[in-house]
Amino acid sequence: MTRSLSLGIRCLALMTLTVCLSSWVYGQQAGKADVATGGANPAPLTDREQRLLDRIDKLEKRLAALEARTEGSKPTSAAPATPAAPVGPIAAAAPAAPAATAAPAAPVTASAPEAPASGVAKLLSDTSITGFVDAYYGFDANHPASRTGSFRAFDGPENQFSLNMIELIFDKAPDAKGSRLGYHLSFGYGNAMNVVNAADPAGVGFAQYLKEGYLSYLAPIGKGLQFDVGKFVTPAGNEVIESKDSWNYSRGLLFTYAVPFYHFGVRGKYTFNDKVSLTGYLVNGWNNIVDNNNGKTGGFSLAITPNKKFSLTENYLVGPEMANTNKHFRQLTDTIATYNPTSKLSLALNYDYGRGDMPVGYLNPVWWSGVAGYLRYAFTSSVALSTRYEYYDDHNGFTLGTAPAHINEVTETFEKTLHKNFITRLEFRYDNADQPIFAKASTLTDYQPTVTLGLIYVFDWKE
Repeated sequence: MTRSLSLGIRCLALMTLTVCLSSWVYGQQAGKADVATGGANPAPLTDREQRLLDRIDKLEKRLAALEARTEGSKPTSAAPATPAAPVGPIAAAAPAAPAATAAPAAPVTASAPEAPASGVAKLLSDTSITGFVDAYYGFDANHPASRTGSFRAFDGPENQFSLNMIELIFDKAPDAKGSRLGYHLSFGYGNAMNVVNAADPAGVGFAQYLKEGYLSYLAPIGKGLQFDVGKFVTPAGNEVIESKDSWNYSRGLLFTYAVPFYHFGVRGKYTFNDKVSLTGYLVNGWNNIVDNNNGKTGGFSLAITPNKKFSLTENYLVGPEMANTNKHFRQLTDTIATYNPTSKLSLALNYDYGRGDMPVGYLNPVWWSGVAGYLRYAFTSSVALSTRYEYYDDHNGFTLGTAPAHINEVTETFEKTLHKNFITRLEFRYDNADQPIFAKASTLTDYQPTVTLGLIYVFDWKE
């Protein structure tokens, strides 16, 4: 295509030049005939005019050859376009066309800059879209009659294939150099979302598939004070709702019973430097979009990272959590420490203590506490082994919904990433209590061994 176009342009240029030269030469002859003989016979050609006619003859032959090449040529992407042959001295010898009849040259203008994206295009260009699909097969050696494991957060259905969670996340972080407004939307579907929203006073069906949804504003205060308003996950605990972002596939006892899943309200975070940040909270309470009383829960998160290997986070929440009363403030202190001595070895420690509720029939506030230790070793970038040990003490049986109980659990998780987007986890977990609280067939026992195979596919819209 490029070669044919180049030949066409050359043909057109030669045709134009030939016509101009012919018109000028024969015009000169006609003028001489009119002056010398009144138009009867032309005057003899001068040497200069004869040379011009010879040049015209050569140009006509070249034009014919170019036309033949244009008609017979085939487009090719490999051969570069042949530059046009120079016209030669004839261009200097030809007289210039009168200014009145010369066609004006098209002005050369710079290409207009591309218009910035706006509307939906602008919104999507600034938004990251990510997500994952998480499914598993769980085996419970106790074979509970309900086919549901005891005291687990999300991997409850046993001896079957199950969908833990499908999540789709839309995120636009506020930027001091761009738009100071941002948002975060996270939609989920599966057993995990049923569990997370089960305790909301509005009912499990109210915003059941909205894991998080909040608006953000980065205020121009110091290095930037960011406010988030809406529904967001709790700062407490070393584990999170997403399996892919926790070291083990199953969630521990502290994640399930010692701390909340989410809050609805406002939080403000200020990062003093790369070592210290402070976040304040004012929310409806624990696990509720619709409040169950007239009180509010407040708190803070203080994160300290003195170096790249060690970090310490202290979370504190306080407020009335019992339905229809603002008395008996529930308090929670949550401490998380992480240490990475090498690039392969990572350690974590989580401690929780909560108290304050006084259900009907209790003379003193209930309390619970627990500690969890984590170890993860990455043999390669795609193979890792994670170990978790927990001790949980529900002093009054308030959080477990049983008689007072002490539970120990140990979990071993082998992780193999088959592709950067496909994570597999094979996990063995053993729970043991000081009394029979785990389902076994149609009875109860004090232990629970399980094996779980988790499959997680992670995706990014930009990829």
